[in-house]
Amino acid sequence: MRVTINFDDIYEVYPMIGEQDNKRFYAPQKDGSIRELLVIITEYPDPDLPNVFNLGFGPPNDDGGFIDNVRLWHKNLNKVFSTILFISLSFLKQHPYMAIGLDGSDDLRTRFYHCVLKQNSVYLKSYFMPFGIDWYVRIFRNGSYEQNPDGSYIDRPLLMDFDSNRENRDLYRYYVFILR
Repeated sequence: MRVTINFDDIYEVYPMIGEQDNKRFYAPQKDGSIRELLVIITEYPDPDLPNVFNLGFGPPNDDGGFIDNVRLWHKNLNKVFSTILFISLSFLKQHPYMAIGLDGSDDLRTRFYHCVLKQNSVYLKSYFMPFGIDWYVRIFRNGSYEQNPDGSYIDRPLLMDFDSNRENRDLYRYYVFILR
């Protein structure tokens, strides 16, 4: 499935009440219904990734958040993802020293996001500098692994330039964008 990103073709975006950076928009579905989608940007909770904000989106739940694992049949998937990424671009323009991160709620969604980023890498690179993050555990020369006092391994993020030739079966664990 090919998704084409175009920031000149997005849905109308509305602020969420009391939320400066979080937005909502309405997306027509193939069955004729219209679904409200929330785009919520929150600080990423890893101290090894300072100034990274997580991008989450989906239909609203009963707690003021969103459902990120529901299957929707959007009438115009191009416009939905263009709107989501446009909201990210707007956030970064307001906060130029921050970064936006994205990952899927499951492997299928992560693979889909990876494909969308690959397919649109030329277009997106005129707005964003994309990176992929994998996590690693440091191995010492003696063969032991870096560990916390409780014996659990210390995994740290490894930031890499986004490789649009990287295979879909070799996904990054997290995708990050900064403003170009």
